[in-house]
Amino acid sequence: MKIVTIVGARPQFIKAATVSRIIRANPAVHEILLHTGQHYDENMSEIFFRELGIPLPDYNLEVGSGSHAVQTGLMLKGIEEVLLKEKPDCTLVYGDTNSTLAGALAASKLHIPVAHVEAGLRSFNRAMPEEINRIVTDRISDLLFAPTRTAVINLSQEGLADITCFTGDVMYDSVVYYKERILQNPAKYKTAGIPEKYLLATIHRAENTDNPGNLKNIFLAFSSLNQEIVLPVHPRTRKILQTSPDLPGNVHIIDPVGYLQMLKLTMDATRVLTDSGGLQKEAYFLRKQCITLRSETEWIETLHDHWNIIAGSDPGKIEAAVAGDLPTAPIQEGFGNGKSAGIILEKLLLF
Repeated sequence: MKIVTIVGARPQFIKAATVSRIIRANPAVHEILLHTGQHYDENMSEIFFRELGIPLPDYNLEVGSGSHAVQTGLMLKGIEEVLLKEKPDCTLVYGDTNSTLAGALAASKLHIPVAHVEAGLRSFNRAMPEEINRIVTDRISDLLFAPTRTAVINLSQEGLADITCFTGDVMYDSVVYYKERILQNPAKYKTAGIPEKYLLATIHRAENTDNPGNLKNIFLAFSSLNQEIVLPVHPRTRKILQTSPDLPGNVHIIDPVGYLQMLKLTMDATRVLTDSGGLQKEAYFLRKQCITLRSETEWIETLHDHWNIIAGSDPGKIEAAVAGDLPTAPIQEGFGNGKSAGIILEKLLLF
């Protein structure tokens, strides 16, 4: 069986590393890895391939940044050329980025079956580009791998139950696997020059970075917190911050870090403040309370017992969440058993 796996953004590298490790251990499957180049600089791309042991891509489209239309159009052209050349039995796409949508579109128009990992997530906010990507990808896919029971319900309500399979979350597989590596040599993955005690924050979604009011309110909240904040900054966000007012003195901006270093930062943080879906989950898996800097979340399983608190960009809600008690309840087992990648391969072989 020949599979073309399409990735392009940092979260997809993490997911693909887990699944590709299982796929490539099976001699009955030949995987071709296509990198769109959506995330392309050293700290957002190459370091992930090195540290996660992902094989170098067989193809790199080097699309880079651009508007949604330009980026997706360039990807469609490049992906189609690769699919016509390789003639795979199946195309595997991940998550909710422009790379996901372009991969699914190109394959479906060539009548190549599409399998979508992390299907069925819904924020019910169509102002999010990611929401559009999710909905369209699920509609044109042939096999949907749902990471949670909520995702299964969403897909069933959309009439897609027959092609849906609950697998659990491959990111949970990843955290379980790589946490052990970090614990074996924690000093190796510690970030130099950061405070001993800190809150970990990330901001990258357009609803915050492209909205001066939201961004201003988030940093206003940060400035009022009597704690140090470590903020790894995506290149796009750094460019926006360069035109913003002075940052609060308690905010320590650092360059993006690799996946293992980011896991270590999460493990050592007091709390996490983020608009990232992936980091919400990683915080949950690592038993760190998360304050979500958005008005909704796709990962409603993380909300129980205040493990995840929706604060948006409201300074009062952010401050109240950080001032509250840390949760003590056990996390729930809504994300599978850490063996999602094996289930995915099993279903692909029956596809």
